[in-house]
Amino acid sequence: MNRLSLAGRLAALAAVTATLAGCAADGDDGAASPVSAPPVSASPRTPDSGGASARTPGGTLLVTDFGADTVTFVDPAGRGGAADLGSVRVGTAPYGIALGEDGTAWVATAEGVAAVDTRTRERIALIPYRTDTGPVTTGEYRGGGMGIALSPDGRRLYVGVNVPGGNGTLEVVDTGRRQVTEVVPVGRRPFDVDVSRDGRQVYATNHDSFDVSVVDTGDWTARRIEVAPYGTEGGLGSWLKPHYTAVRPSDGALLLPYEGERLAVVDPGTGRVRIEEMSANTHQHGVTAGADGTLYVVGTGPIDPSEDDGPSLTVRTPEGEERVIALDGPHETVALSADGATAYVSGGFTREGYWNGLSVVDLDTGRVTRLPVGERPLAIAVLGGGGPGST
Repeated sequence: MNRLSLAGRLAALAAVTATLAGCAADGDDGAASPVSAPPVSASPRTPDSGGASARTPGGTLLVTDFGADTVTFVDPAGRGGAADLGSVRVGTAPYGIALGEDGTAWVATAEGVAAVDTRTRERIALIPYRTDTGPVTTGEYRGGGMGIALSPDGRRLYVGVNVPGGNGTLEVVDTGRRQVTEVVPVGRRPFDVDVSRDGRQVYATNHDSFDVSVVDTGDWTARRIEVAPYGTEGGLGSWLKPHYTAVRPSDGALLLPYEGERLAVVDPGTGRVRIEEMSANTHQHGVTAGADGTLYVVGTGPIDPSEDDGPSLTVRTPEGEERVIALDGPHETVALSADGATAYVSGGFTREGYWNGLSVVDLDTGRVTRLPVGERPLAIAVLGGGGPGST
């Protein structure tokens, strides 16, 4: 696949772009995209009311239901005969999730940041944003929180807030006081938020402005690093924009996958961007890094079905060797089990074609099991310690 001649490619994909709006353009009015609106259910689920009687086994997953107002607890092993352990209402269209060591899950919704006690399965707080994001809506272009991450000491929460039609912000939440203490301007549609190992920097990956904002937690200044391996031609209409970032454990480099062809390796200190080759040949979104530096990258499927490959999970070693595991249908984010033996890939997807479930991937054998759960499940946290808390 050759994406160097973007003008010709964009013209060839005009018909595709007209029907798949997800990565191509921002919604200026903040309304939900027609193809991305969550499905209407004639008999919506009744979320678990929470309380001390709720039991959450170790190894449980917590997923955000982007097509609803809930998070769902999932037992991937199906102990007790059911994977779905019940849901908790958190706020409209929940997106990212971050898990604290105390068992609190922090969820970025369109209304504010929800705090969920994962042991009692209750929402214990909803922290409103300071940023004006317009009316609360659902769907792909809705305003409100997107990427979210905790500081290493758990005292601060960082959430990327989308402002429909304009630049976003990074809001800083004091987790003890449960209130916003700082608001820092960043780029457009901050899909992902990550934190450096020492907690001195926060990284907002801004989908629609082709960049990463590096925020200094000492003085709350931000600087922009453009990350555009294919250039910025096409602007908001381009498909070739950043989505999610992984921080490499060995040196703190930022790793951003593109199209199953290129991995952008960003030095957040100097702003230098180096490109490495990838092999999956598919549009890529979610990414996470294991403790040993192995990279796990979600391929959502082709931009152009006549040239590109289908959905997949790429497993990339620190040396750059790749294994590509085919998946059935579009996916969005990935998280690892505590022992690193299993990958959980969400079927929620930010574009058309999502499905209500997870793919459970045995990383030793490559066997994939589809697990129907949730309503457009998007982000995944692994409870019980050891695994990445957010993607």
